[in-house]
Amino acid sequence: MTDDKQKVRALGLGSGGLDSMLAALVLRDQGIEVHWVCFETPFFTAAKAVRAAEALDIPLTVKNITDQYVPMLKNPPCGYGQHMNPCMDCHALMFNIAGGIIKERGYDFLFSGEVVGQRPMSQTKPSLRYVEKHSGFDGYILRPLSALLLPETEPEKAGLVDRSRLLGLSGRSRKPQMELARRFSISDYPSPAGGCLLTDKGFSQRLRDLFAHQETCTENDFLLLKYGRHFRLSPAAKLVVGRTRQDNQDILDHSAGLNAAVLHIKQFPGPTGLLIGEADEGAIMLSAGICLGYSKAPNDKPAAVNVTVGKQQQTVTMMSVPPDKVRHLLI
Repeated sequence: MTDDKQKVRALGLGSGGLDSMLAALVLRDQGIEVHWVCFETPFFTAAKAVRAAEALDIPLTVKNITDQYVPMLKNPPCGYGQHMNPCMDCHALMFNIAGGIIKERGYDFLFSGEVVGQRPMSQTKPSLRYVEKHSGFDGYILRPLSALLLPETEPEKAGLVDRSRLLGLSGRSRKPQMELARRFSISDYPSPAGGCLLTDKGFSQRLRDLFAHQETCTENDFLLLKYGRHFRLSPAAKLVVGRTRQDNQDILDHSAGLNAAVLHIKQFPGPTGLLIGEADEGAIMLSAGICLGYSKAPNDKPAAVNVTVGKQQQTVTMMSVPPDKVRHLLI
């Protein structure tokens, strides 16, 4: 494997977590040229992968797959986990897309840092097998950390990988990985907590509401689910109310391209509101009242709220609506 023309090249799904780091290093320790691809959507980012790639000097490709991901997310064949996380179909899709890259760029096989039994649903042997079968690259997905517990892959059979130098890790204990990290002189790595918003209960509730009321969604629709308080005013209208100054800015930053009205309280400190959907008079007045209820405006006097829709502006005057009166509208 010393001749560049004969160099074995592998492409891994790089999350930036310790397991994906170790999987890459186990292969690189055999002289295999390892590269990573990390996929981004509004539900997970490549931030950890970028840091890990820089630390380990592993070439990284970052690719946004939102357009391919959302149709699967709406109707995953294997269903969801505890919340809106379609882990098995998610992994199958990612390996399928990564497989297209190995064909284009001449890699020999795919790999990941998955460990048998580490996660009770998505990393059982049957689950890993399901992912491989539905990826379109059966036999070409290597899991170096648990390879000795899994069927021999095509690159192992072909002698591209020395199976005797792969591992047989299993279970949820992190001790073997931490010991391996010390062996590879890795001291800085993220905690095992996942960074996928689809595993978050609150985010998942908002996502279900969005899918239930909106047939088509933009990336900003999804990104907005991370910020503020969300109120379902009607089947056709939703209000997002900022919690902090940064929240207010994030809500404005992700309002582009949406059919939305922006609400600013005129004379008192308070949240930014974003009324998405049908901004009729009733929805605007209710939204203004809700925003005032989270502001410093007095509760016993009406206050002015600026409402901007595109280039059109108007000012409405409304009494504040106490938060406990609209708690039933919270998503």
